[in-house]
Amino acid sequence: MKPRQPRHNSNSADTKNDTSWEKVATWYDEHLEEDADTYQAKVILPNLTRILALTGTERVLDLGCGQGFFARQFAIGARNLIGADLSSSLITYAKERSGGTRITYYVADAQKLSFARDASFDIVYCVLALQNMERLPEVVAEAKRVLTQNGRFIFVLNHPAFRIPKRSMWGWDEGSKTQFRRLDSYLSSSQEKIDMSPGATKATYTVSFHRSMQDYTKALRAAGFAVVRLEEWISHKKSQAGPRMKAEDRARKEFPLFLCIEAVALGGKMSV
Repeated sequence: MKPRQPRHNSNSADTKNDTSWEKVATWYDEHLEEDADTYQAKVILPNLTRILALTGTERVLDLGCGQGFFARQFAIGARNLIGADLSSSLITYAKERSGGTRITYYVADAQKLSFARDASFDIVYCVLALQNMERLPEVVAEAKRVLTQNGRFIFVLNHPAFRIPKRSMWGWDEGSKTQFRRLDSYLSSSQEKIDMSPGATKATYTVSFHRSMQDYTKALRAAGFAVVRLEEWISHKKSQAGPRMKAEDRARKEFPLFLCIEAVALGGKMSV
């Protein structure tokens, strides 16, 4: 398929787009829209729909909205919904795919949402994007600023205990016929370049940041949030018939792919 060329005509709050996802915007848009069997569609969307439980009265911010896949799903159930992302190309795709909806999109840095007033949202959600943002404390503090008291901050991550970029992998124990998860580190924070086009002549990289679960909870506490929910979500996929099928399927049920945390905005800030 010939890549589409995005038009850069988005609303802009902070117009610089120095995000590694700018380079893979076309691939990401096509991946979500043309593959009906993605984790976003089959695992994250139904679980997030259940947790959000929108009533039509909430003011909602999709932080790191990408090309608007989730924003379009939730716009009907929200009083109003705004999407923000640092990639101008992804915002362009989001606007193109959201025709006829009331969603407003901004090109904006997650740590400086200059379009948003204090306490202007009831819910902020962030799907598979917080792990790509370098300044976690600043982003969490900004989410707190734009939320009402008792507002909800919900984010989904590649599970930081089991999916550590370049430091975790599947292994196979022939003796016990067991597929296991190997971890080479966990507590140490790290930054890795991820090749989004393996096998291609020229590599295209995004950047991912690994943090432990306590890194996230400490940032939430310091900003004035209280964690009220933690869920771990497994893959929906099944292995094809073969000698390792049962072991692979068993491992999928034991090692979750995603971590979802919900935190509530309290008054003031707390010490770490």
